[in-house]
Amino acid sequence: MTVTTSTQALITQAVRERLEADYVHLHAHPELSMQEHQTAAFIEERLTSLEIEHFRCGGTGVVGIVRNGSGPTVAFRADTDGLPIAEDTGLDYASTARGTLDDGTDVPVMHGCGHDAHVSVALSLAQVLTGRRDLWAGTVVLILQPGEETAAGAAAMVDDGLWDRALRPEVVYGQHVMPGLAGTVSVTRGTAMAMADSWRITLHGQQAHGSQPHSSIDPIVLGAHVVTRLQSVVSRTVNPLDMAVVTVGTFHAGLKENIIPASAELALNVRTFEPEVRQLVLDGIRRTVDGEVLASGAPPAEIEELYRFPQCINDPEETDRVLSVLQAELGEESATLAPPLSGSEDFGHLAAVLGVPSVFWLFGGYPQEVLDGGQVYGNHSPHFAPVVQPTLDTGLRAALAVLLSRVGV
Repeated sequence: MTVTTSTQALITQAVRERLEADYVHLHAHPELSMQEHQTAAFIEERLTSLEIEHFRCGGTGVVGIVRNGSGPTVAFRADTDGLPIAEDTGLDYASTARGTLDDGTDVPVMHGCGHDAHVSVALSLAQVLTGRRDLWAGTVVLILQPGEETAAGAAAMVDDGLWDRALRPEVVYGQHVMPGLAGTVSVTRGTAMAMADSWRITLHGQQAHGSQPHSSIDPIVLGAHVVTRLQSVVSRTVNPLDMAVVTVGTFHAGLKENIIPASAELALNVRTFEPEVRQLVLDGIRRTVDGEVLASGAPPAEIEELYRFPQCINDPEETDRVLSVLQAELGEESATLAPPLSGSEDFGHLAAVLGVPSVFWLFGGYPQEVLDGGQVYGNHSPHFAPVVQPTLDTGLRAALAVLLSRVGV
């Protein structure tokens, strides 16, 4: 089916009220990656109320299978996890939740990336599909995926037999709210988002009193040289026409100013678009660390991979088709092509393991007056607070339009 009329009429008052209520609840009750126990239970309760077949997958992931006779099978993914951020939005439904990181640290938790919007839209999508079976035929696989923020969730669901237990789709779709204009969507043809690698590097030295530096191998000085030298990995080894970013996000060492510690710890993040560039940069980082360790006379460093985001590639042909559907739904000026983002997603893994196409698009969350005012907070900010409407309606309309363009009758 080619969508020629708006799906706006499908968003009844009852659908919208449920959509907004789900969003408020989810926003106020975020959970950390791979710990989304209450969120999964909430999703299961909603799917059960709609009489939708579902199962757990990947720990805290939930898969809903909406069947409606014979026809195409398509999949739609929404991620469910929050972030270790202290919310500072001033919203009446702001999160006061807390969680525990893997290392035991107690932290505040916030839906600072918009996954609450993704889940609430997916649940309302299920509500519309079950309520209007006359409009479509086939199967829609709803993937409510945990652990996107740590790149653990998609892989966990696949490893747990996602595609052995759900019908193989002909295409996988997903979307993400961003600090763009509410009521608009954008999609990228080809490479949509960057790959990401995060490493923890432990530098070992030799402890000594601060007054006797000659007795030490100072891991702080070593770490400082590593951080400085890493700045040349991109600037002096990567072709200027290729994108690469190396960020050292943390540097921890020592407990007292007059004690040279025995070790220092760095955590860094790498963003690249192409596999060859990724390998070039990672090799350069490893070489830099080894070289500085050798120059300092220090013991070998330890390098631990924290997470690794895959490529997120939108199938060009399917992207063009999706764009035409979104333009028919929202208007040509409100659905546009966009360049790739340096942010990362594990969404692409869900389709890549099957060898089927996927498309991931973005929808805006801020009104024009906020964008014009210049005080725009992006994803992962403690101030990230998309306006409820028309953000949620736009996400639901986009998802409905694209899915119905595949399974509609």
